[in-house]
Amino acid sequence: QVQLVESGGGLVQAGDSLRLSCAASGRTFSSYAMGWFRQAPGKQRDFVAAINWSGSNTYYADSVKGRFTISRDNAKNTVYLQMNSLKPGDTAVYYCAARPRGLGSAFAPRSYNYWGQGAQVTVSS
Repeated sequence: QVQLVESGGGLVQAGDSLRLSCAASGRTFSSYAMGWFRQAPGKQRDFVAAINWSGSNTYYADSVKGRFTISRDNAKNTVYLQMNSLKPGDTAVYYCAARPRGLGSAFAPRSYNYWGQGAQVTVSS
């Protein structure tokens, strides 16, 4: 069992930066690949970024590539999403999720077993 708690969301202006954090409980954090997804009102939950268990491989949606950076600190049981050059289109609830390493697709929400409660990110123009 893994519990995930996101923090760092908020209201910012276009062009600003935010860093989301996701703290995981348990002693097996390094057994999981991690992902960030987002969901805007009335829309499906979309893939944003993912990172493998060691941090050596990262993946990004085209819409955030070059602006967002995912990273993890296994010693702190935490995964991060650094978001730069934010746009109004980035407004959504952001969720972190955990996927047993080696299983499923990094891009598919259904591959992830555990989810955080979500953090609201609002970008004003």
